[in-house]
Amino acid sequence: MRYKKINIVTAIGAIMFSVVYLQCKSSKPADPRGDLYAGAVACSKCHSNIYNTYLHTAHYVATVAATVNTIHGSFAKNFNVFNFSPSQKIIMEKRDSGLFQTYYLNGKVAESRRFDIVLGGVKGESYLYWKGNELYQLPVSYYAKQNQWLMSPGYMPGQVYFNRPIASRCMECHSGYIAGQPGEVQRLTAAEQFDKSSLVMSVDCERCHGPGAQHAAFQTNNPRVKTAKFITSFSSLPRARRLDVCGVCHSGNKSPMLKPTFGFKPGDTLANFKLPDFARAIDTGHLDVHGNQVQLLQSSKCFINSKMDCATCHNTHQNQRDNTSFYIQKCLDCHSAANHNFCKMANTLNAQFIKSNCIQCHMPALPSGVIIAPTIAKGTSADILVHTHHIAIYPQQVKKVLAFINK
Repeated sequence: MRYKKINIVTAIGAIMFSVVYLQCKSSKPADPRGDLYAGAVACSKCHSNIYNTYLHTAHYVATVAATVNTIHGSFAKNFNVFNFSPSQKIIMEKRDSGLFQTYYLNGKVAESRRFDIVLGGVKGESYLYWKGNELYQLPVSYYAKQNQWLMSPGYMPGQVYFNRPIASRCMECHSGYIAGQPGEVQRLTAAEQFDKSSLVMSVDCERCHGPGAQHAAFQTNNPRVKTAKFITSFSSLPRARRLDVCGVCHSGNKSPMLKPTFGFKPGDTLANFKLPDFARAIDTGHLDVHGNQVQLLQSSKCFINSKMDCATCHNTHQNQRDNTSFYIQKCLDCHSAANHNFCKMANTLNAQFIKSNCIQCHMPALPSGVIIAPTIAKGTSADILVHTHHIAIYPQQVKKVLAFINK
């Protein structure tokens, strides 16, 4: 009789535990990537300082939901119009049902699509809209340097269309995750079909540190254990693997893909996901915002003669954009006066001037060959500049500096 009572109590306890567990599990939506993933919000519970600064980084704004707060172009009258031609214009419109780009042909509405997703957010923003399970780019983007609505990258001048599809390869570098629809659905249309509910906005914590559900559970249940368990520390990886983590998105789009990089985890070898760009010569004179910055860095003497990697200069948890003095200090950490005479121009220029311009000289901002912003007034191209990661001596930059000094 005693054993029966114990069994009954045990059974009741097991049932109560199951009910509580199921209630907790159902109250928290599963991460679309699977049970191994916790989601960035779970990371923020213990890493609030890092998470709060991460919210201002380029990785976070790689994809965000389109709202009046995340779209930085103006919707005010006379500032919300982009003219493609005398007969064609797009007006950015606020409605009760949302924010729209509306195409007017000869004064009549030809097409109107909602702003659904903001892509980018640093040098500018491009926008996506959902059409069923398909994603398309809107024809007008916002450029931060010009503070204007301008034609989206990849569009031909004077041509307005709303059928430029977004492929999964775009989302692999602009989001945490998105799943495709089954193959039989994909074959019904030329555009890729996505599972809208699976979209994880932003390039989030687990893209760079790996799945974190087990880590979060362990650290929550063992608060006295200060050593991180069941998570990948970027600094613990060999240099080649650290470069591969960044190379998932910063090694260019020219080499053939072997499989989707959503499956890449820190510690993996990138060459198993995309073929290295061995055949293509490094072009240090032109730059693409989607270019192979990792390869450019690897070709630099600074890289070859040191143990540096991307994280030597970049803290992906913080917004360091336009912080020139910060990056100059990174240069001076190695190239100090004690072991380096700053540069061959040290006899010509003041040492302090050189120290404050080493980035501009040795990693110059070059025009992008892909993001071309036609100005409204003159119809010419306004340069969108991207700093090259091929650290070197650039004679043209030297001439510019000398011309500036000799004015």
